[in-house]
Amino acid sequence: QVQLVESGGGLVQAGGSLRLSCTASGRTFSSDYMGWFRQAPGKEREFVAIIKWSGGSTFYADSVKGRFTISRDNAKNTVYLQMNSLKPEDTAVYYCANKRGGISSSPDRYDGWGQGTQVTVSL
Repeated sequence: QVQLVESGGGLVQAGGSLRLSCTASGRTFSSDYMGWFRQAPGKEREFVAIIKWSGGSTFYADSVKGRFTISRDNAKNTVYLQMNSLKPEDTAVYYCANKRGGISSSPDRYDGWGQGTQVTVSL
């Protein structure tokens, strides 16, 4: 079982930047993927980005492509989400989650979740 802890959320003005971190403890495998999701009040959990622990393959939601960058530091067991040019519609609780084998944007495919970190983007 993998335990995940997110950090780095906060309040930022539109156009600003934030970097989220997700540190994993417990057993992970090179074939694992780490994803970022977000959930705004009254909305379903939405896929943001995913990266493979080994090799670093990435995939992004269209809504964040070109603005967000997902990366990982295997030595620190940490995945990052660099968020630039933030918009008010990016406001949500951001979660990281772990899955085995294969890229997926469906939350149901993920095994473990962090507690979430709030990102608020003001005008």
